[in-house]
Amino acid sequence: MAVKPDATDALVLDDIRKSYFTYSGEVPVLKGVSFRVKRGEFLGIMGSSGSGKSTLLNTLGLLDTPTSGSYFLDGKEIGILSDKELTILRNRKIGFVFQSFHLFPHLTVRQNIEVPMIYAGVSRLRRHAMAAQMAEKVGLGHRLDHRPNQLSGGECQRVAVARSLVNRPTFILADEPTGNLDEKTGNEIMNLFHNLHKNGTTLVMVTHNPQYESEYDRVIYLRNGRVWRVIDNVNGTREEFET
Repeated sequence: MAVKPDATDALVLDDIRKSYFTYSGEVPVLKGVSFRVKRGEFLGIMGSSGSGKSTLLNTLGLLDTPTSGSYFLDGKEIGILSDKELTILRNRKIGFVFQSFHLFPHLTVRQNIEVPMIYAGVSRLRRHAMAAQMAEKVGLGHRLDHRPNQLSGGECQRVAVARSLVNRPTFILADEPTGNLDEKTGNEIMNLFHNLHKNGTTLVMVTHNPQYESEYDRVIYLRNGRVWRVIDNVNGTREEFET
């Protein structure tokens, strides 16, 4: 029987497989990845280079489609949606935070935060108000008219976090969000994520940094394209699987 999400699931992956095809044949990258992320959970995904972490990130973010398996986001099965429907879902249901910030250098803080709302068709007045509200939430209410080159790295990442929140997505997908920051600033960004988590935001963070292992509700480790270890910090359990 096919896996079905329930009301407590933000997203569900069931037997996700992804292969790429080259002149020499099929190259399997994800080899049957399955897990659920509950609403309000802070999940870490870790793995070394070549583990399938980046491919899983692209799958979660609807940037790539699996070769087989089922992915449910907010109760919707991704595999049956058109490209247009996927684009709308990506904009409205997923908030992205990247290692390199991906801010527009010619736009102000306010304008950078507004970008996802423009694609979602939000009115100008509403965009302005929401951008100011989210900037305040991440401690940048006084920086609305500044541009990225006038900000520190930590402030740029705060803008990216504010931008990820404006469409009230189902979950935030963060890709190495502290990777370009010094340790002190990285810890400040992690504290910001923890504050969002305490307020009910669902977070999925993809990282290679083991120092944050204890900070997640749960950590999924990938190896050779499969889940090989799951650490549950809430219940104090650890499982390992053959890969």
